[in-house]
Amino acid sequence: MKPSIRQALVAGATILSLTATALVPAPAYAQFGIGGIVYDPSNYAQNVLTAARTLEQINNQIRSLQNQATSLINEARNLASLPTSVLAPLQQQIQQTQQLLREAQRMAYNVQQIQTEFARQYKSMDLTASQRAMVDGAEGRWQNSVAAFEDALKVQAGAVANIDGTRQAVTELVTASQSATGALQAAQAGNQLLAVQSQQLADLIASVTALGRAQTLDAANSAAAKAQAREQLRRFLTPGRGYVATSVQMFRN
Repeated sequence: MKPSIRQALVAGATILSLTATALVPAPAYAQFGIGGIVYDPSNYAQNVLTAARTLEQINNQIRSLQNQATSLINEARNLASLPTSVLAPLQQQIQQTQQLLREAQRMAYNVQQIQTEFARQYKSMDLTASQRAMVDGAEGRWQNSVAAFEDALKVQAGAVANIDGTRQAVTELVTASQSATGALQAAQAGNQLLAVQSQQLADLIASVTALGRAQTLDAANSAAAKAQAREQLRRFLTPGRGYVATSVQMFRN
């Protein structure tokens, strides 16, 4: 056999041997290397799967941190206080109304004093007093009525003066509530609006009370005047005793 044919047969046998070896499945732990580097397919696949799971866990942690940061930002907004406050002006307006009520003339807003003075001047009026005393009493009751009406006018004027301050407070609070960034700011704006309504209600109560006081004293004055007029008319119509002679001793013994 010629050398060239023999070489061809050897080469063919080598190719068949390599092909058969390639067709036989290698065990899971089979390793092969090129240039001294060992490569394990199963270990590589396991590493890739582990890396993918680790990456997924990291992404989940990142999303969780982002959600926590968003939650903290929202909580900070919800806990932020309203930068606007109208409490001091409202308290000042209420104090002004209270001062007007404390300045009530002649008969103050005091239950004990009212009971004492009303009983003395109106309820238990002395109809047996002298004519001069009865005239003085009538004048005092008339002055009570006039002073009460004056007090009512002052309180009403104070309530009207507070309207402009109330308007400014409402405008400021509505603007603040519309730009509120959190639940606390919105709630505080609502609470302050309720405080403004309470101040308006206090002014209304004070005005109605002052007017009612004046009307009550005027009605009591009318009732007392009628009783006094009847007594004065009775005295005027009652015939007098006339002149009665009496003995007089001009000199002493």
